[in-house]
Amino acid sequence: MHTILVLARYELSRLFMTRRGLLSLFAFALVWFLILRYAIYGAAQFFMADAPGGLIVSFFNSAIINNLMSWQVPELAVFWVITLYLLPIFCIALTADQTASDRARGTLRLLHLRATRDGIFFGRFIGQLLILLLLILLALITTVMLVLIRDNSMLIPAVKLSLILAVNLMLVLLPYTALMAWVSSMARSARQATLYAIIIWIVFSIFTGWLSSQYPGLWGLDKVLPGAQISELLQLSGWDTLSLAYLPIIQTIVLLGLGRFMMQRSDW
Repeated sequence: MHTILVLARYELSRLFMTRRGLLSLFAFALVWFLILRYAIYGAAQFFMADAPGGLIVSFFNSAIINNLMSWQVPELAVFWVITLYLLPIFCIALTADQTASDRARGTLRLLHLRATRDGIFFGRFIGQLLILLLLILLALITTVMLVLIRDNSMLIPAVKLSLILAVNLMLVLLPYTALMAWVSSMARSARQATLYAIIIWIVFSIFTGWLSSQYPGLWGLDKVLPGAQISELLQLSGWDTLSLAYLPIIQTIVLLGLGRFMMQRSDW
């Protein structure tokens, strides 16, 4: 456990101490500023006017729109929609290189002199989760600041809702990070790990779709892939969103099991 924590802290520190980490942080900050200014701020005006535009309605059904319009803080309602779809993509790109490049450089063998394979695997995984948590908190803080500029009496509701969103977003990103931990244990570069993830995603989507059409009685095939609960989350609000927490937790356990198996069998 000590080794896992040390490696997790090291992963977090690399975000601020390496050129790649700082570039990733700068890119996230730049993209998030554009989203905050032109997407969240602009779309929130529609919700506050009780007249969402045709573009919003075209993407989501009336149940989702009605649920989002009932939120006390419209900026966070828009934040919820955007991050549910964009953060998984960013997560895949950010967490692709958990062990892949170290395997290519041969540094995994050096790490193995002082740490077990489990320590390396789970340490890197937890470190990526810490980075994602930091980015989510930064995004939430800036969104809450935007809310306070509009109405400073919304601080308490915004903070309470931000806590709910932070917990749910981490649950959503858990299986994506575990998926990248698995494919990274088989790859020799971040690009290769991303390609593996895309191939696995496409193959599983086709396979489960075919099984569903051939055997309609099979239950739960549409829940296999990470993010399967996103459309249902948009119809919930408050702590009711945690009613779907079991799904990403089960997916994470399965994917980490596959990754650990590959990590133990891989030849460095």
